[in-house]
Amino acid sequence: MLDFFFQGIFHTDISDVISVGSFLLCVGCALVIGLILSLGCRYQGRYTRSFLATLALLPTVVCVVIMMVNGSVGAGVAVAGAFSLVRFRSAPGTGREITMLFLAMGAGLISGMGYLALALLFAVIMAAMNIVFNKFLFGEGKKALRYRTLSVMIPENLDYSGVFDEILNTFASEYTLTRVKTTNMGSLFRLTYDLTLRENVSEKELIDQLRCRNGNLEIMLSCQENAPAEL
Repeated sequence: MLDFFFQGIFHTDISDVISVGSFLLCVGCALVIGLILSLGCRYQGRYTRSFLATLALLPTVVCVVIMMVNGSVGAGVAVAGAFSLVRFRSAPGTGREITMLFLAMGAGLISGMGYLALALLFAVIMAAMNIVFNKFLFGEGKKALRYRTLSVMIPENLDYSGVFDEILNTFASEYTLTRVKTTNMGSLFRLTYDLTLRENVSEKELIDQLRCRNGNLEIMLSCQENAPAEL
C-alpha cells in the first residue's frame, strides 16, 4: 500500500518500481558511505566545513540519480547533459580534493546500482588508504616543508638582476625569480621568489641579510602558495 503513493506517475506494468524500503536502504547506505569518506578525509587533514559536508552528501545525490535513471539510456544521457550545464563557482581544488569527490561519486554510483555491500567495502578501503596517506605524509617528504615564497621590496635605482643571488645561494638550495612588479608610483620594485631553504638554516638570519641589502624595506617570507607537486 505504501509503495503505491511513492510510485511514479509514468509507471507502467512493464517498468520496474523501486520500493520505499529499497530506496531508504540505498539512501541510508549512501549517507553512511559519505560519512565514512568525510571522516577519513578529515583525519590529520585540513579541509573546509563546506567541502566535508559536500563529500558527505555527494554519494547520496549520485545514488538517487542512478536509481531514478534505473537502466534507461535516454534518462542517463539527459542526466549527463544536465550535469554538464552546471558551473561550479568556486576556486579550483587540489588534486586530493578532486580525487575525494570522484571517490564519493563512485561510491554513490555503486550504491545506486544496488551493490550496497560493495559500496561500503569500497568506501572503507578508500577512507583507510586516505588515513594512511595522511598519517605518513605520503608523497610530501621533508623537502616540501622547506618550500617558501619570498617577497622583497627594493628601491628603483637598485638593479634587481642577481642582486640577492649571493644571499640566496647561501640559504636556499633552489630559487627562482617568478615575478617583478613596480609599486608606490614606480619608486619601488617588488621581487617575488620561489625558493627551497637548506636544512637547518635560520630564517631570521636570511631576513636580516636581505634587510641590509634592500635598505630595510619590506620583506615577506611565507609558505609557498603553489607547491610543485600540486595538481
